Amino acid sequence: QVQLVESGGGSVQPGGSLRLSCAASGFIFSIFRISWYRQTPGKQRELVAAISTMSDTEYADSVKGRFTISRDHGHNTAYLQMNSLKPEDTAVYYCNAHYDPGVNYDYWGQGTQVTVSS
Repeated sequence: QVQLVESGGGSVQPGGSLRLSCAASGFIFSIFRISWYRQTPGKQRELVAAISTMSDTEYADSVKGRFTISRDHGHNTAYLQMNSLKPEDTAVYYCNAHYDPGVNYDYWGQGTQVTVSS
């Protein structure tokens, strides 16, 4: 059974830090591209950060220099380290696993809430 389970969300003051985790099971984690998306009510889900199977990374302009995505193949887990958090980072954060060798494999976690507020 394929599962992506996010954890690590919560409430934090502006300037604070959180680390999100995405634990994967039921598929070959190492061949999937892993991404973090976020969504706020009434808005489309947006890409925050992504990491390839070779650990190449990309980030949304709004989080560059503050967020770091990483992956641990030994533990089938991906992470999103979020520093210098701002109120506009408040959202539900989702983990995504994607692999497309001609057939699209696309998996999502259930999401974890991040709230940045004073």
